[in-house]
Amino acid sequence: MLTAMQADPFRLDGKVALVTGGARGIGEATVRLFAQAGADVLIMDIDRARAEALAAELPRARALVCDITSEDQVAAAMTQLDRLDVLVNNAGIGLVGSIEQTSLEDFRRLFRVNVEGMFLVTRAALPLLLAARGVIINIGSVAGLVGVKQRFAYCATKGAVVAMTRQLAVDYPTQLRVNCICPGTVETPFVEDYLERYHKHEKEKVRAELRARQPMGRLGRPEEIACLALYLASDASTFMTGSIITIDGGWTAA
Repeated sequence: MLTAMQADPFRLDGKVALVTGGARGIGEATVRLFAQAGADVLIMDIDRARAEALAAELPRARALVCDITSEDQVAAAMTQLDRLDVLVNNAGIGLVGSIEQTSLEDFRRLFRVNVEGMFLVTRAALPLLLAARGVIINIGSVAGLVGVKQRFAYCATKGAVVAMTRQLAVDYPTQLRVNCICPGTVETPFVEDYLERYHKHEKEKVRAELRARQPMGRLGRPEEIACLALYLASDASTFMTGSIITIDGGWTAA
């Protein structure tokens, strides 16, 4: 007789999941897939309108408006939860520029969101996650594993995300599972914003370059990253912790 896990190991019925930056891009795709898999999903985002609109579309989903760089807002948000099984640290921002082109203000801004924000949310969520013997999934980047031209600050923050993942897995080896997904370039509003800001008059040329740097010759899709997150959140991956998993069209293999 099949156990429930063997019958459908990717279900999240009865679990509560929180996704930061959950209102668009990879976060939105993860929210939608987790809800489809049966989870109660909390969409933590600074964009109230998008978060509430997404929550209204889905069963068992609600918006949790929060600036993850604010310790007070994060603490207040966590008081609204009485249980948490899965935390997906997805919220993040990018920046183009070499070390010479990066201002101290911008460097600090990236660390405030990509690193400090992850720290604040994880620390605040930890008591609930420990009580549930839960799962943390950090969304890193290939930029945390290899040098990417003109991404000095971004690479630095994503390297920190990788290190934080491994450290947490070592401190809580039996109480939690903590893993990190490192995507290549994915077709998201994040990329569209980059093209609009830095390459407004040559979008298709630069888009072709982004595709070409990944051996598969295309960008990833948010749903593909979400599927990997679902695997890591589910009971199918119970022997995985401290893993740094690339999903990058072959970028880091080349």
